Amino acid sequence: MKYDSLMTREVSPLKEFLHKESSSGALLILAALLGLIIANSPLSDRYFDFLALGFTVESGLFYLKLTVLKVINYGLMTIFFFVVGLEIKRELVSGHLASVKKAAMPFIAAIGGMALPAGIYLLIAGDVAPEGWAVPVATDIALAVGLLAMMGPVVTLSLRSFLLALAVIDDIGAILIIALVYSTGIAYSWVLASFAAILLILALKKMNVNSIFIYILCGILLWYGLYRTGVHPTLAGVILGLLTPSKEKTDSDLEDIDDGSISYIEFLEAKLHPYSSLIIVPIFAMANTGVVITEESLSAATSSVIAWGIFVGLVIGKPLGVLVAALAAAKARIAQLPEDASIGKLAATGSAAGIGFTVALFIADLAFENQDLQNIAVVAVIAASVVSALLSSLIFTIYRSSPTQS
Repeated sequence: MKYDSLMTREVSPLKEFLHKESSSGALLILAALLGLIIANSPLSDRYFDFLALGFTVESGLFYLKLTVLKVINYGLMTIFFFVVGLEIKRELVSGHLASVKKAAMPFIAAIGGMALPAGIYLLIAGDVAPEGWAVPVATDIALAVGLLAMMGPVVTLSLRSFLLALAVIDDIGAILIIALVYSTGIAYSWVLASFAAILLILALKKMNVNSIFIYILCGILLWYGLYRTGVHPTLAGVILGLLTPSKEKTDSDLEDIDDGSISYIEFLEAKLHPYSSLIIVPIFAMANTGVVITEESLSAATSSVIAWGIFVGLVIGKPLGVLVAALAAAKARIAQLPEDASIGKLAATGSAAGIGFTVALFIADLAFENQDLQNIAVVAVIAASVVSALLSSLIFTIYRSSPTQS
């Protein structure tokens, strides 16, 4: 039975998602700056000691060893990836990836925007640290979407939707990379346990069990199974998001203004997305951007091929990969460019996609075991994201101030 209309809040899933991502961008930047400031202040030792605080729980088959930083990166980020999984599922069911025709252009552009940065990194740093090739692959949805929102009407809705779809596909690619490349020492007995948890969820769906609490318990089992498997446990969030049913949730206080109903995907996204974008991601940023900046560390970064591989991959590889792939697909008539998408605006949108930040930092943490290399990667990601944002803003500003540009 539906809630009374007086108690129902109307939402538009796509607009709500774009708005919250845009709003979280500024908070994300502030949190990252705060992490950098604290790491380079008299509180530095306390900051790093707090993140290193750990605990171990061991009883029979149960074993859990975490630090505060891992609670953030393994636990809180699972919720972030769950929201990402929900967005991917919604896009696949009813959004920009719902058909081959809709998905073709952002998919091809995303592939170009992932392949070229990875290739550039390997050309520059492949002989020294090939394991870091995936760092410049990802796009930070919050900052990229937020930047385009700040540019005003010069960025059409079609371009914003194109960037959103491209970033979602980037996330799928990053998730696959994390699962296939950065999962080591796999314990196959726990792989079976993880599959059992997935099968249990599928069985509950088949039996029309709608209790969110029961699915949370299954999600915890899946998370623990992946943790013990050696696969990064945050993948549990993505899997749960993709398994979330798209059927209508009838006992909801929300209503989709586009079709008059709300699905379980849209309901969970509306409830969790504010916590993910406004709390979890800023906490992650503050905990993972804490790099001690000294003359020595800056010298190490500027002279490191790892840093240059990441920087050039994001700043040049991303926009060039997106632009070339999109234009090639349009010329071959296998996909259609977004409305009002000139070469300049596509390049500016590609530069926005070069803001790697959240997932790039996440992959850097997985790729480099050495703390000094992690710090170099963090500095490179931050620098590349700032430059990419400035380039995108500059190009869009030129278009905004020059009405004759097309």
